[in-house]
Amino acid sequence: MPPAGPPEPFTGLPGSVAVSHLSVYHWGAADGRRGGTPHMHLTCSEGYVVTAGRGAVQTLTASGYEETPLEPGTVAWFTPGTIHRLVEVDGLRIVVLMQNGGLPEAGDAVLTLPPDLLADPEAYAAAVTIPPDAPRAEQARLARARRDLAVDGYLRLREARDPQALADFHAAAAALVRHRLGDWRERWERGARAAADATGEQLDRLAAGDASHLADAVVRSQRPVEQGRFGMCGHLDVYCF
Repeated sequence: MPPAGPPEPFTGLPGSVAVSHLSVYHWGAADGRRGGTPHMHLTCSEGYVVTAGRGAVQTLTASGYEETPLEPGTVAWFTPGTIHRLVEVDGLRIVVLMQNGGLPEAGDAVLTLPPDLLADPEAYAAAVTIPPDAPRAEQARLARARRDLAVDGYLRLREARDPQALADFHAAAAALVRHRLGDWRERWERGARAAADATGEQLDRLAAGDASHLADAVVRSQRPVEQGRFGMCGHLDVYCF
């Protein structure tokens, strides 16, 4: 007998990913490169689909430093624990795909600020927060200031070539977000886990000869809910699913 009742539909983006459109900052940094704020995600993989311009993503992991060129048609992605910094050469624009939609917005990103700021949650929050009601010129100033702080910490890590320094950053980042883990788990259960569970339920039903879930098909679309937000790596057009 097929399972009782219709499977619960999952109506978010496939796999509960998050999507945004990014125009990478053209501000120059201390090392002469233009671009965004170096940071790391603790539980989310991230992908780039390059739509215009040229640039690169600089990455730092336990395996070392790399620089991956980005140009239209390139798809690049990396896993949690990858410190990454987007650099812009000529009008770099990207569609960003984030695993576990909702978690990055809930704090699953730690900027590579200097160690004294990472060790002090209040000082860290003060350094990275951009008040949404601040004048746009002030938001731009704060976004650039936090970018410069993160570039400073990132360059120290990159130039140290010291596995212990990177491990210390990982430990500091984990300590900084520990209080958020309960909220992250709830978001994951409502999102990516629910999407995977829905597929498992549909497979079970199809195996039992029950195709009733196909009658619940829906189509949705959305325009950006916010344009030009000061994100970590550049100006974001934000979608909400």
